[in-house]
Amino acid sequence: MSITGDQSLLREINRMALVRVVQRAPGLSRADLAKETGLTKSTVSLLVQDLIDEGWLEESDVQATGAIGRRPTPLFLNGKSLAMIGADVSLDAINVLIVSLTGEILHEASEALASHDPEKAIRQLARIIGTLVKQAQAAGRYLLGIGVGVPGAVLDRQGVVKLAPNLPWRDVPFQASLSRELALIGVKGLSIQVQNDYDVAALSEHEFGDSPLPDPLVCLGIGVGVGAGIIVRDRLFLGADGFAGEVGHSILQFDGPGCSCGRRGCAETFIGQRAISTRIVGNTEDLLSVDTIKELVDRGDEAAMLAVRRAGHYLGILIQNLWMYFNPGRIVLGGPLCDLGAPLLDAANACVERYALDCQLQLPEIRLSRFGSRWVAVGAAALVKHALLRPLDFGLRLN
Repeated sequence: MSITGDQSLLREINRMALVRVVQRAPGLSRADLAKETGLTKSTVSLLVQDLIDEGWLEESDVQATGAIGRRPTPLFLNGKSLAMIGADVSLDAINVLIVSLTGEILHEASEALASHDPEKAIRQLARIIGTLVKQAQAAGRYLLGIGVGVPGAVLDRQGVVKLAPNLPWRDVPFQASLSRELALIGVKGLSIQVQNDYDVAALSEHEFGDSPLPDPLVCLGIGVGVGAGIIVRDRLFLGADGFAGEVGHSILQFDGPGCSCGRRGCAETFIGQRAISTRIVGNTEDLLSVDTIKELVDRGDEAAMLAVRRAGHYLGILIQNLWMYFNPGRIVLGGPLCDLGAPLLDAANACVERYALDCQLQLPEIRLSRFGSRWVAVGAAALVKHALLRPLDFGLRLN
């Protein structure tokens, strides 16, 4: 993108740079921001006032420093005025949230997914979003946009779901269709971002996590599908076509079990919910819910325990592979299967710790997601924020 002569874009780049610095180091003063960004004090003063007026930043009480003269005024992100809508479209449900600029969940609506037909699913999503838009407006919140996480590979610039094998969807123009359905119910003017579910889950940890943030950051999601979201140098890593992170379809065993993607031996066929269910019931047709699997494990059912521990072992192998691929500062685990708890996670930890011991290397920090079952929906809202804070990368600006 050429920025020569585009003063409005340059101004927006500087404004959002200030917001990112405040997010990373809350409590900085205007003078601090000038030092951090290299902008002049007069420019920072003007831009900060704009950001305060628009609801991005707020001033806090002046802190006593002991110095003579005017005390610096600390600045923080404003969680009271602006918000984003985030939606998680999974295989069996739609969960939609309104999230503040600081990561507070303000409103929530969930429904079972009525149909796997993409047009019907998008129409249902639009209706739920329309309800939450009205709630946000009634509460006096200004909405910055809509983010959607879907369980598949997405061409991010076009918002096209290229492949979602577990639904199954191929070449679904999700962004354009959602925009059209929202317009039909009177919701217009909101930017829409669509991305893979576990890619946006990583943004929930990145945009709403505590500073300092690790780099790289890898978020590994496990459910019916398996996927990863990767943050490198403050950016979501998507790859050449937006398919990066589809680690559920990395091959763990040559000529292994058949996968929904058409290949054999994918990680998903050893770790995913369907893989565990198949080991328990003996067929692929009857998919046990995570709650049912957990009940069996809690009762000490031998087949369930073996299936879950086996999946945990292969999860450990996948974690070790991601560790070697990206050398992350932190690996965050999330998704429905994390509810299975110790039998799955202890087996994964034991496996990856053996690899660390064998090569005499220190493991990265491994933790569970801070947002639990909401991490995709929160991350979808974070996608809106992530894009707006990087106008040169995404080409998005407030109207």
